[in-house]
Amino acid sequence: MEYRRLGKTNLMVSEIGFGGEWLERHPEEESVALLKYAHGKGINIIDCWMPDPKSRDIIGQAIAEDRAGWIVQGHIGSTYQNGQYTRTRDVDACRVAFEDLLTRLRTDYIDLGMIHYVDREEDWELVSHPCPFQDYVMDLKARGVIRHIGLSTHNPIIAKKAAESGLVEMILFSVNPAFDLMPPTDDLENYFAPEYDPALQGVDPVRVEMYKVCQQQDVGITCMKPFAGGRLFDPNRSPFGVGLTAVQCIHYCLTKPGVCSVLAGYDTPEQVDAAVGYETAAEDEKDYASVLASAPEHTFAGGECTYCGHCKPCPVDIDIAMVNKLYDLAVMQPEVPVSLREHYLSLAHHASECVGCQGCEQRCPFGVPVAERMRKTAALFGE
Repeated sequence: MEYRRLGKTNLMVSEIGFGGEWLERHPEEESVALLKYAHGKGINIIDCWMPDPKSRDIIGQAIAEDRAGWIVQGHIGSTYQNGQYTRTRDVDACRVAFEDLLTRLRTDYIDLGMIHYVDREEDWELVSHPCPFQDYVMDLKARGVIRHIGLSTHNPIIAKKAAESGLVEMILFSVNPAFDLMPPTDDLENYFAPEYDPALQGVDPVRVEMYKVCQQQDVGITCMKPFAGGRLFDPNRSPFGVGLTAVQCIHYCLTKPGVCSVLAGYDTPEQVDAAVGYETAAEDEKDYASVLASAPEHTFAGGECTYCGHCKPCPVDIDIAMVNKLYDLAVMQPEVPVSLREHYLSLAHHASECVGCQGCEQRCPFGVPVAERMRKTAALFGE
């Protein structure tokens, strides 16, 4: 298992994580065993947005033997009222639910205290300014009950604002190639509509910007819904008219700027194995780019680097995907940040070494003018 630094939290999270919302569908002992099996494969991060007692009890049993070895995303604002999930900013209800989370998880701290499910502008305005709810979150942080503050959202506009705010250190965001086609919305149901608008073409620019801002601000992203609820596996339900594998979907997520861990839901050990198999998969097994570029429906991208690495190999060994990523981050600023310049200069080979052979352009599924971008990058960084 490979591990990535989760932004400014400095926590090292497994690239493959565990989304816990399916746990309650199985007998308790079966789900406990599944979580322990995943941990044995190197998975060390789990999201617990679920307020129901069964899910929380399962996680508590599973992590009890190695609490320090797990990084838990626990949500503030997800409550269980009258036998059903209720999202709220009422502090008294949030306090009861969060204390229940600690009790059932058999712990006295949560690694990542998540401001739960902020998709609407008015909700962001509430939680991002002093108010009883924010006071409660900040008090938990001050007392060490939560070690870091995060936020969960499906709306890239909110995610970008959160990354720029300084309030949160990481974000749980829905990432997959189908969702990335769609413009921002505060209605989650739009993402799971029976049919996608055939006019959708390319990754929505708001999302492109959001990913870059998160990396720029050192706000790590953990991914939810990486398989779009399984829709991407089925050619008849995928918006692209072709099916992707779990490994391809995971690789798509992990190539996005700022993304650190992909939190999938699992029913069986075999599904865990399929996801963890990413770590030993060959490059052609990870290749989502050629599949999406030749998909019969929707133009996935055109001229925009997705950092997929399809451009390799370079005859002078330039890491083209990384150079493109650093260029895209640098041009967002009036001046090139010192940290980005140092990162660029530390690369073994620079854009100025490009010989203009354009072999990379022939391999690029999305028509990125790589040679031109290398010239621009060399001029920007001076090397």
